[in-house]
Amino acid sequence: MALEWVVVGYAAGAEAIMLLLLTLPGLDRLRKGLVAVTRNALKPLFSVVPFCLFLIMAIYWKYETMPCCRGRSCTPTEFLRHQKSIMKSQRNALLIAAVLIFYWLLFSVTNLVLRFEQLKAHVEKLKNDD
Repeated sequence: MALEWVVVGYAAGAEAIMLLLLTLPGLDRLRKGLVAVTRNALKPLFSVVPFCLFLIMAIYWKYETMPCCRGRSCTPTEFLRHQKSIMKSQRNALLIAAVLIFYWLLFSVTNLVLRFEQLKAHVEKLKNDD
């Protein structure tokens, strides 16, 4: 069960690094290559979206079928185990949200950078025509 969270964590890290590299100033010489690499990586990274939806359903199912631990019906160790399980579910939900937000930001920033490069090339072409 931990392997899927490692995959989601690595996907979030890769998306964050690509987003950081695309938005850093001063990398104008590398920008075309970064945009090309990022655009090629967006298609395989899209597979993370349905995977995250599956994991959200798993978290929801686990939360709904979790036995209640209230009052004197459970021991302190059972209560701690219950609280730890809730904390892990919340952490995993935040990780899923981060992956989805990073993917959306990466997609948007890549399209904006590509559009900016196209507009810059168009302006240069218009200047050369005059």
